[in-house]
Amino acid sequence: MFTTWTRAKHGYPVENEWSGQAVKGDPAAERKIELLVNENDRLTGQIGRLEERIAVLERIATDPGQRVSREIEALRGPAN
Repeated sequence: MFTTWTRAKHGYPVENEWSGQAVKGDPAAERKIELLVNENDRLTGQIGRLEERIAVLERIATDPGQRVSREIEALRGPAN
């Protein structure tokens, strides 16, 4: 019993002593884990997008004004 408690405490899968297979968890707990994994994936993607936006803002804030003006004019295209 101590071995099972120690394994559970440290996050290792609890195994059935007779078959050596992990014991199936509670369906509600498995659903919660699935939701947490999905949320983690979503938040990881959001962090990546925010890091890209911050990099652009840092570049704009640290670049000289003339360079930013030239880039804006270049994006507008040739004057008609």
